[in-house]
Amino acid sequence: MLKKIKQKLLNTAIRFKAKECGQNLKVNHWSSVTENTILGDNVNFNGMTITGGGIVRIGDNFHSGKNCIIISQIHNYDNGTTIPYDNTYIFKDITIKDNVWIGTNVIILGGVTIEEGAVIQAGSVVVNDIPACAIAGGHPAKVFKYRDKEHYLKLKQEGRFW
Repeated sequence: MLKKIKQKLLNTAIRFKAKECGQNLKVNHWSSVTENTILGDNVNFNGMTITGGGIVRIGDNFHSGKNCIIISQIHNYDNGTTIPYDNTYIFKDITIKDNVWIGTNVIILGGVTIEEGAVIQAGSVVVNDIPACAIAGGHPAKVFKYRDKEHYLKLKQEGRFW
């Protein structure tokens, strides 16, 4: 009973803050988003922090592990008025397409697109785009394998989403 009440409160908080939120949001652990966050259907957060002024788009059937961070802005260290940086920010949008799974303790930095069906290994830092159906990991995250695309497309066509 308490678990369901907690989940309902967490879901409500995310829905209230996000710019857009699809159906079947499931927030299992404390998470936060910005007012520039756009969520698709069947998004599952297991401990997500989205921060920064950039737009963050997350597609349908997204799953995250615990303690994940998405950062959509950086300090102005290059063209600022003071060093090491000044009090202005550079916003960098992030796009995560449908059916993406990111593991525990993943960090995603601004300006990145993670294409459909990708999997990001736990503990990774994503600083570059990740192609469709890729499995990537490390710091920085690099593609080391691809999903079986035929199998992936078959499951997608059958509507077999978790």
